[in-house]
Amino acid sequence: MGYFKVNGPVKLHGEVEISGSKNASLPIIAASLISFDEVVIENVPDLLDIRTMIDILESINFNVSFSDGVVRVRPEFENVNTNVPYELVRKMRASFNVLGPLAARYGKAKVALPGGCSIGVRPVNFHIEGLEKLGFEVTIEHGFVEAKLVKPNNGKIILPKPSVGATEHLMTTAAAIEGIEVVIENAAMEPEIVDLQEFLRKLGVEIEGAGTSRIRIKGGVKRKAVVHKVIPDRIEAGTYVIAIAATGGEGVVKNLDSEHLNSLWEVLEKIGVDLRIDKNKVYVKMEGKPKPVDVNVSPYPGFPTDLQPQIMTLLTVASGTSYIKENVFQTRFLHVDELKRMGADIEITDGTAIIKGVEGLSGAPVNGTDLRATAALLIAAFMANGKSEIHHVEHIFRGYENVCKKFGKLGGKIEYVGVKEYIE
Repeated sequence: MGYFKVNGPVKLHGEVEISGSKNASLPIIAASLISFDEVVIENVPDLLDIRTMIDILESINFNVSFSDGVVRVRPEFENVNTNVPYELVRKMRASFNVLGPLAARYGKAKVALPGGCSIGVRPVNFHIEGLEKLGFEVTIEHGFVEAKLVKPNNGKIILPKPSVGATEHLMTTAAAIEGIEVVIENAAMEPEIVDLQEFLRKLGVEIEGAGTSRIRIKGGVKRKAVVHKVIPDRIEAGTYVIAIAATGGEGVVKNLDSEHLNSLWEVLEKIGVDLRIDKNKVYVKMEGKPKPVDVNVSPYPGFPTDLQPQIMTLLTVASGTSYIKENVFQTRFLHVDELKRMGADIEITDGTAIIKGVEGLSGAPVNGTDLRATAALLIAAFMANGKSEIHHVEHIFRGYENVCKKFGKLGGKIEYVGVKEYIE
């Protein structure tokens, strides 16, 4: 495992351009499995998770190429391998979303239970229960899930809570089944789900409601090639905005959709960050100590859980006590002990982080525990006085394209010690 070396403090300044959305690209690449013709997906970031999804499609015997942000997928109609290898699925939770589309198109599929970042237990029971309501027979044995399409069912799927992964998985699976009519209730409403709907529409699927809690789908894919451009990555954008503010810097974050981050703008304005927001870019400037705030993390359009570790890092030096209530993944506080190693004063009580602002952070050796926690620790290292080493940083290459180069352009020098291919 590699590590970062960072000398702080650094005030980040300058311009940074945001890449395409990882969390939109992954379900769209998975959905290309249901196409009858070539699919071209543009603005795809070059990340470890993207490479893993491409490897999965290639293991199925699809023809896939990836160059200069463009993924091309050509379907295979013979010699399709519907057993997805464990060594690929264990790397990334989103890989589980190929199960339904594969089984819908080819009658059956077998996929290992997924892996990915360690932010607590995230079961796939919503996925499985939804597939069963669509007419699949699902069995779990020896760490693998097998799905067989027995009898397609029309009807309603009510998710117990708005799961992004389950919503995307069931949307794509229903879209692949000719003539089926399905309503997904209590669906997740994230912008990435809207982007998936737009892609499915280009395939000829009748689908509406993405971006609301009720999605209607009439299955059936028309045989035509499609081109689709992925939306900007709102979590990457939010991370750089927070990083500039947390370091007392000044900069412009470009190539974002500002409407996707309204909940972040509200919190940052309460903190005292100077923001000038346009549709596709935002100017950020921070002077003085951040003001303490209360943050309620909740599904979109609420404050995103994927920005919770980053905003917590900023609040470690606020002029008072802040509270963060995590309502999505209540175990998503693995970064807290690492921030405390750098001098932060944080306590966790009943899913709420109580952050008492300190004068400043100090450089220290810390460990990245998951993708967003590692990004938060990198921000902390830029804020801190002295040298920091962030170990187990490979997580960050799953979700941030050219992270060393982009922070470098903002004046945040990162020395990476590890596998060279991750930063090229």
